[in-house]
Amino acid sequence: MATSTRQLGVELFGRESRFEYSEHWLGYALVALRVLMGWTLLQGGITKLVTYLDANPGNDWTAAGFLNNAIPAGNPLTGVWSAMAGVPMVDMLVMWGLTLTGLGLVVGAFVRWNAFWGAVMMLFFWAASLQGGLMAGLPLANGWVVDSHIVYAVLLFGLGAVGAGRLLGVDEYLESLGFVQSNPWARYLLG
Repeated sequence: MATSTRQLGVELFGRESRFEYSEHWLGYALVALRVLMGWTLLQGGITKLVTYLDANPGNDWTAAGFLNNAIPAGNPLTGVWSAMAGVPMVDMLVMWGLTLTGLGLVVGAFVRWNAFWGAVMMLFFWAASLQGGLMAGLPLANGWVVDSHIVYAVLLFGLGAVGAGRLLGVDEYLESLGFVQSNPWARYLLG
């Protein structure tokens, strides 16, 4: 199989850049990134849902345990996290948000929508990991300003930007439907 290459020209921060890429390998990379990121979120969500739905009393998962006990000292948003602890809607948003966002990415459905909300979740998780304010350099346990949550947020942004659901995903089919064809705004959720 011949590998076709293309050139991409883009202007970033006022600077022209051009590079050549392989469509073949880029396609595989995008599908792999989408599925692996989706699996990461899906696994986190299902784990919480299973624990929450467990029939054993007192074994229910809740975000309150993390929000009350695992926020690092010096986190500039400690009051926000404390206020969220024990709010049932927060538990539901975390469990179902991770599960449905992950599932959507794995199957390639509503990828832009899911990538956006996945990135928002990652930014919340990042903010909960902060150990100090701006003057302290926003230290994190596993990095200085950047940790895995920021990497995931940027990766999710990229998956949404390129419309990775069109590659071996449900979005490829959904975009061919008459509803989407006659309502172009719907494509902003797909891709």
